[in-house]
Amino acid sequence: LMGGEEIYHYHTKLMMKDAKTGGAWCWHQDYGYWYHNGCMFPEMGSVFIPVDDCKKENGCLQVIKGSHKLGRVEHGKNGDQMMADNERVQEALKQMELVTVEMSAGDVLFFHCNLFHTSSQNTSDHRRWVLIVAYNKKRNDPYKEHHHPKYTPLVKVDNSALLECTNIEKLEGKWFLNPTKENKYVDDDKQMIH
Repeated sequence: LMGGEEIYHYHTKLMMKDAKTGGAWCWHQDYGYWYHNGCMFPEMGSVFIPVDDCKKENGCLQVIKGSHKLGRVEHGKNGDQMMADNERVQEALKQMELVTVEMSAGDVLFFHCNLFHTSSQNTSDHRRWVLIVAYNKKRNDPYKEHHHPKYTPLVKVDNSALLECTNIEKLEGKWFLNPTKENKYVDDDKQMIH
């Protein structure tokens, strides 16, 4: 998907829109942010993975189909968010298709860093959590320091390395998601729901 060159994990985030509280996002391109982080080329992408079903009512993603071909558009601050130039967005909406991306939990959407996207507020009784994993090309490593990590090579090891590992973290006192109870966590020692 990214041209066959070496890529690396740029960052991951969990976007949490809880029922009747999750806020809206302005129209933007991810590269509208990442350009300012020192990434020279728009050769980056994201994987959008719903943890919950994403429907129009709970603020699912909306995209302008084909808008990644427009190139990077100027962005300005809108509160804590970066917002794409509204004049450009409105022109793109006149010429390109607006797609409401309803997805089921576990579906996957891959998208280019210049794709215009937004999402509305969650007005439903159902939360909308999604995991977003961003990737960058090794050769596009940011030229300046910022809050996302720079390229670090991965060292491949044989499967046997798992059995030989002596760096084992004890799990006592850790909390884990209990798949049989919605929004409940279980302590691995006592199997108690918290």
